[in-house]
Formats: sequence, C-alpha cells, structure tokens
Amino acid sequence: MAQRPIVTFAVCWGIGYAVAVIAPLPWMNLWLAMAAGMLYCAAMIMRPKGIVWLRSLLIVAAAAGVYGDHDVRNRSLVELQTDEVSSVHFQGRIVTPVSVDGDRVSFQAEAESIAIPEYGVPENGGKGEQMQFSIRLLAREEQETARRWERGDRIELDGTLRRPAEARNFGGFDYRSYLRLQHIHWQMTAKGTAGLAVTPPESGEWGGWLAMRSIDRFRDRLAAQVDQLFPPDQSGFMKGMLIGLTDEIEPQQFERFSRLGLTHIIAISGLNVAIFLACLIWLLRRFGLTRETVLLTALALMPLYIAVTGASPSIVRAGLMAMIGLYAAYRNRLKDGLHIALIAGVGMLVWNPYYLLDVSFQLSFLVTLGLILGVPQMNKLLPVKHVKLRDALSITLVAQLISFPLSIYYFNQFSLMSFAANFALVPAFSAWVMPGGTAAMLLGFVWGTGAGWLGWLIAKTNELLFYVVEQASKPDAVQTIWPTPSPVWILAYYGLLCAALVLLQPFAAKDEGVAPEPMLYGVKTNKLPFLNRQAMNRYVLLPASLLGFVGLLWYGYDPERGAAEGRVQFLDVGQGDSILIQTLPGGHTILVDGGGTVSFRKPGDAWKERRDPYEVGRKMLVPLLKKRGVQQIDELILTHQDADHFGGLQAVLEHIPVRRFLFNGTLKPLPAVEKLFQTALEKGTELVEVEAGDTLQVDAGTALYFLYPLPEGAREGVRVEQDQNPSSVVFLMELAGTRWLFTGDIGQAEERKLLDRWSAVTPGLAQGEALAPAAREAVSSGTATQVYKPVDVLKVAHHGSKSSTAEEWLNAWQPKHAVISAGENNIYGHPNRQVLERLTSHGISVQRTDRDGEVQMTVRDGKIYTRTKLRP
Repeated sequence: MAQRPIVTFAVCWGIGYAVAVIAPLPWMNLWLAMAAGMLYCAAMIMRPKGIVWLRSLLIVAAAAGVYGDHDVRNRSLVELQTDEVSSVHFQGRIVTPVSVDGDRVSFQAEAESIAIPEYGVPENGGKGEQMQFSIRLLAREEQETARRWERGDRIELDGTLRRPAEARNFGGFDYRSYLRLQHIHWQMTAKGTAGLAVTPPESGEWGGWLAMRSIDRFRDRLAAQVDQLFPPDQSGFMKGMLIGLTDEIEPQQFERFSRLGLTHIIAISGLNVAIFLACLIWLLRRFGLTRETVLLTALALMPLYIAVTGASPSIVRAGLMAMIGLYAAYRNRLKDGLHIALIAGVGMLVWNPYYLLDVSFQLSFLVTLGLILGVPQMNKLLPVKHVKLRDALSITLVAQLISFPLSIYYFNQFSLMSFAANFALVPAFSAWVMPGGTAAMLLGFVWGTGAGWLGWLIAKTNELLFYVVEQASKPDAVQTIWPTPSPVWILAYYGLLCAALVLLQPFAAKDEGVAPEPMLYGVKTNKLPFLNRQAMNRYVLLPASLLGFVGLLWYGYDPERGAAEGRVQFLDVGQGDSILIQTLPGGHTILVDGGGTVSFRKPGDAWKERRDPYEVGRKMLVPLLKKRGVQQIDELILTHQDADHFGGLQAVLEHIPVRRFLFNGTLKPLPAVEKLFQTALEKGTELVEVEAGDTLQVDAGTALYFLYPLPEGAREGVRVEQDQNPSSVVFLMELAGTRWLFTGDIGQAEERKLLDRWSAVTPGLAQGEALAPAAREAVSSGTATQVYKPVDVLKVAHHGSKSSTAEEWLNAWQPKHAVISAGENNIYGHPNRQVLERLTSHGISVQRTDRDGEVQMTVRDGKIYTRTKLRP
C-alpha cells in the first residue's frame, strides 16, 4: 500500500463492490461507508499494528457500503402488485435517441406525471420515473412521423404499463435485470401514433438533454455522410466502427466477426481515441499553437468526442484515460499507464457502481490492464528479434489470454482462428480502414469529391477484408463451444496464468544475460540442492502451474464429465416445443424440436420488417445450448414440420454440429423447411426417417422406442404432406430406469390409432393394464416389449390443446407427471382448461412453461427431481 497506493485502493474498491454483488446484506449501506471512512482516518492517525491490512479492509467495507446504498436506492416510484396495467396516462420527456425499426419505435422517457386508474397516484406523482417505451406503428405513414421525434421532446400518451420480462429459462437473458441496471423498472407500450402527442421543447427550456439533442443531430449528420460514402452492406459496419452506431450492422456480418473474436473492431475503444487525438494534435500544431494550448484544447474536446461516439463504457474508459494523460502531460508529471487506468476505473465505478457488471467495462479494463502489465513480460519470452513484429505478437497473445475467460463466460464460444485473425486483420482495420474512414467522413463536409474517392478506396479494402472474415469464420472445426464457467474457475484461470508468466521470466532473463531471482518461492538455501530456490521454481512450481493451467482448461471445456445423472429440460421457447435431453455419464445429447416464431405478415407489410427480427433459434435457443456446453447434438428429432417446432432448428444446424437428424419421413412444401433440410445435407448431417417400430439404443442406460407415425407399406422415399400434426413423431424413452413419452402435436384420432396398433401386440395397453407374465413372453422383442408399462413423465401433446390427451390416452399410459409446453398469454388459449382438469383428476402433477418457465427434470438413482425457473 505504501509503494502503490492507487493500485491497492483500486483493487480493494473492486473487491468491495464484488462482495456487495455476491452477498448483498441490509447493513451494506451509506452508514457502513461513512463508518469505514472515519475508521480509516483514525487508523491513518494512530497507525496501529497491521495498519496495511486494516486500511485495505476498511476500503473494502466502504466500497461495499457505497454499492449497497446505490443498489437500495434503485427502486421504482410506481409500486404495483400487478405486472400489467392498461389506460395509464404518461406525461414526460424523451431522454434518449429515438429508434425507428420497422413497425417498432423505442426510446426512454422520464416522467413528469403518471396517472394510473384504480391504483392511485405514484409517489411524488411519478416525477423522475424513467421508463422504456415501445410504440407499435399501425401505418407506414407513422414511420415518418416517428422519425421526427428527438431527445428532449415532450410526450403525452395513454398506454399499457408492464413490468419487464424476467428470464424464463435457466441462464437465459433477463430483460428485467438488464433494465434495472439502467434504473428502469417499467415499460410503456402503445399502438399507433394517433393517441399520443409529441411536441418539441419550447424556447428557453434547458436541461442535460439540450446538449445531447444537438449531439444527436450532429451524429445523425455523420451517419448520413457514412451512408453516402459506403455501400449498404458496409455502411452499418462503418457507423459502428466510426461513431458507435451499432444498430444497423447486418446480423450475419456481425456473426462472422463474432465467430472469429473480432467484434472489438466494431466497438469504439482506445484505438479510436488514439487516432482522434493524433489527428487533432497534428491539426492544432499546423496552426502554430503552443504545446500547452494544444493539450488543453484536446483535453476540452475529449468529452465531446465521448458523447458523439455513444459514451459506451469502453469509450468512457479510453476517454478518461486520455484526459488524465493529457492533464499529466500539461503538468509535466510522470505518466504511469497503470495508475491512469485504475484512476479512470475507480472514477467510473464511483459515478455508476453498476459499471462493474457491464461486459464492455469488464473486457475493456481487463484487457487494458493486461496489456500494460503483460506485454513487457511477454516481449521477454518471445524469441523474436524484430521489435515491431514481437510487439504485435505480444499484444495479440496477451489480449487473447486476458479476454478468453470473459469471452466464454458471456459468449460461450472461442475460435481456434481467433489469434491469427486478430494478428492479421486488426492492423488492417486500425491502420487504414478506421483512420481512412474517419477522414472520409469528416472530409465529406468540405470536399465531397475527395471524400468519395477516399471512401471508394476504403470500401474496396473492406470488400477484401470482409471476404477473408467470411471464409475464415465458415469452418465448424475451428469453432469451440464452452459452457459458462463459474467465477471460481475464472479466478483460478487468472491466478495460474499470472503464476506461469512470473515463473517463466527467469528463463527469458537468462537469454538476455540477466539473472534476476524468481519471485514466487521465498526460501533461499544452498544446503539442500533440491530446496534451491531456482530449482524449486524450475522443477516444481513452473510445471505445476502449467499443468494446473492445462487441467483447468480441460475441466472448463466439459465440467460435467462423468456426472452420474441424466437431464430432460423442457425449454420455454414461447408457443412451441423444444426439449433438451442429456444422458450422463454417457454425455449423449438429444434435442427434440426447436421452437419457432410464427409470422402472419400480409402482402404490403414489408415496411413492418425489422432490421434484425426476433428469431427463437438465433436469439434464444442457440445461446442457451451454448451456455450449457452443448458442443455437439447427437440426435436432432423433429417431431413434425410446423413453424413452432422447426423454426429454431435452422440456427441450431448453422451453429452447432449435428450428427443425425431424425424426422417423420414427410416434407412440408415450405421454403423454410427445404432450407432446413438442405442445410443439414450441406453440414454432413445424416437424415433418418423414423416410424413406429424403430428403436435407437442411445447408450447402456438410454433407449428410444418410436411408436408413431405408423408405417404405410414399404419405405419408398419422402412424401409431401401439408398437414403435419397427424404425422408427428411419438417416441418412448427409457432413461436410467425412468420412462418418458414424447408426443409432438398428435390429436385424439392419432392417439386412438397408436393405442390400437400397440394394443394389438401389447394386450391391455388401451385399458392401462399390466401384462401378465405369460403375455409378456409372447410379445416379440424390440419396441413392443417396452410399451405396456406406465410412464413417469408425459409430454402433453399439442401444447395442451383440447384436441389431444383423451381420457383413454391417460388411462393407457398412467403418467405420474405431465409437462405442457405453451407460450405465455398465447392467442390459442393453450393449455385448455378441460385438459388440465382431466390431468388433475388422474392425480397427475402438471408443470407448464407458460406459467413455470423452463421445466428441468433430473434423473438421479432412478428418481426424478424437478425444478422450474419461475416457480421454484
């Protein structure tokens, strides 16, 4: 603490915040922070024994109190017992830029007054409550109206007040928590612009929004310049890189960069700040200004640059570091990169403690600190004499090593091509595309022709670079999927990485003719050679740290390797089905259906399409599978080809390897279905038709017995079938001594056919009777021998529709538990009340995804344990 007080303070402050996040307690508040501050002052005066540790502990306590107080005060003025209220009258001001995307308009507004019928007036009339707005446009003309709205405009409307949705799957995205970190607790929705009034601010009105309103307009002008200079397939990318507008980046383009770990190229960060300062200082010096004037001017303009580029945590961090560095240079003080970074970080955390939970803040600071501390050490280890090449290798390698744990924590993927891609492509983007694009964008205001020439050169460069990115991101073999690691694993990773780098330094120093003593092993003696400090580091500590690091990676890639339990996870994908089955310890993965988004667009409604429309597979299913470490799907079972069952599988096939694709032997004549099967063939996935009588022995403890569809003569190829429900795949699964029945969307007619078929070879099935021993011996081996027994879990057919799950069906199978997959507040009224009453009358426990969220069932020692996301 005496030698590096800023480092100690920053580390302790971060630990204090982390403690408050992990273990929030009522007494972590401002009183704790004030008490810790006073005790710290007393300790500085009295200097008791162990003062260093005492001061560190008091800083941790003060930080925990600050975070706790901030979190407690983050509450809504609108306190309701319900999650939705209609006819709410809102008056306030728009406080963010307005986004118009298809038929949706979104922005945030701060209330001046809120009136809620039947619930009284909120605290302080709701004044100061900030809300997220979503306006659904009803006509194309309303788009132009909405595009004229700006930050600072007054808005008045009657709409529906909703509590933001929480995560409905384990590990899923929690929109409620996301908005809470922005101090937003409610959403307002409305239809059309006819029932709302938006008016510009009156002359003389002012506030923080006024300056930002002007900045928004300037930013829009910059965006318009980018649109003029670059083709449509590049303009979104260039806006993200140059001015931080990422909303218009093409999803497929962003996905390619993400697969290679190159998304940081698009994000505004320290490199942009460095280019801005370099150009600004060069320009100011051309005007003959003094050094002090140049530094102060650059310092004054930096906040403007931060605001124009979006003020994301990464750009705020880089901007603050630049401002501190400029001021230090102006005062002729020693500039310490580590201290500057930590001062900026602590300053941001004091301003907004929730920055600690922001992925952009975490990655930005960790990589920055890693480069400051790690690159000099890595330079010593690399046997490369060319200075610039060695620096480039060190920077890339350190950045990859530092960012890896957070990358797999948030994105669950890592490309083996990431190092090569970053090493080869980042210099091209940073040395030419970014500065050249910035120059072209600004030049366009004064010399359009010259800007056009420069933009053309940049566009041609982009074409080449985008082609390289596309080709490098295609191979599935270089993509690895990692389950979300625990915080303990992440800490162990950084600890072992630091230990290995420190222990490797003496070897590098020896090559340079220097022999500094290793730092980790503190006992030094020459009496016992095997206890010699250098030998201990070389033969014990270094191998142990390297082996520990490799072992940690091996464990992190598959942490459940050898676990003695199986899981059946009924995912909440809205109005659809998707079931993930994992058989352990065999490690076999089966995915049944993939949900899907049903679209009812009419002719002429193309204007309603969003730039990046919500798609269940890409937005929900694939991220969930990756978070759970699904690196390969052994069997993908598509029960039938309706959109709410197959829609999400396109993204699954594109992102996760699939060995076998099992389907009902039919083809629904839809372009999306044809694309799905074509993708499977291109990926080398085996297509398998299944029908009643087929059996799949998954592993020693798991088998699938297919009961439906019934065979229609000899298999003579795939047949076209429009109505898919009657051809749904129905199968029985035996998993570690438990029995499960999966039913697709069959109706009561198909249930009757299935019972008739299997009762013919399994007497007593239709009546739910157990076979006599003599009858069992008479039944042929294979599927038929497994059918007669009752099941433990029934996946209720057709989302609980009244057209399925007849009385005789329940009598036949006698399930103990039933699971219904249906969307919350779906328009079909699923599940049907009569079906629920029928299940209850049979004494069957029922779980529903529309009410309970994801339903997870774990098989352990022959018993089934159930947990649900929303109703623990």
